[in-house]
Amino acid sequence: MLVTPTAYFAPVSHFALAIQQGCWQWEAHENYQKGGLRNRCHISGPNQVELLSIPLVKGKHQSTPIQEVKISYVTDWVRLHKRSIAAAYGRSPYFDHYSQALFGILEKRPEKLWSLNNELHQEILKVFVISDLFTTTDKYNFRFLETVIDLRKKSKSVPIQLEHYPQVFEDRHGFLSDLSILDLLFCLGPGGGVYLRKYKK
Repeated sequence: MLVTPTAYFAPVSHFALAIQQGCWQWEAHENYQKGGLRNRCHISGPNQVELLSIPLVKGKHQSTPIQEVKISYVTDWVRLHKRSIAAAYGRSPYFDHYSQALFGILEKRPEKLWSLNNELHQEILKVFVISDLFTTTDKYNFRFLETVIDLRKKSKSVPIQLEHYPQVFEDRHGFLSDLSILDLLFCLGPGGGVYLRKYKK
């Protein structure tokens, strides 16, 4: 089993590990922690790898339950993220197929980070036909069995090597491993599911 925090467009490695382990649980009972990928993701832009970060309502602190963390819309970050994603993947084979559904979820401006992340990932899991692997924890476990891959702490390394797949700006940057799942989705579309199943034990 794989256990990770919630994430904003989680990295490809989380999906590959979910396939490998046969089960992926998001930690639903932790408290918010700064850093990590709970409200951030990395995409390959025309010039460099870009970090997209969702601003959160001020006053967040370590004791806030993750499902209660609120998103700030004081700045129009939705427009900025859509523009960055379009610049990065507008030329990709499957951008037109899937961008509008994902942008529509962003444009609904959910109040809470957990809800936004969950809805975005459910949409992507459907494309790859792996929704059945995904669930959430029913309580907080401080320690799992040794057979469980626990990536809840940002210091944890990801124990998987990702294979090459064609990327939009590969001619400029070379192959960039473990970007946001958006990269795999827009570059391979449903073929991303085939790619991920290569990691099945």
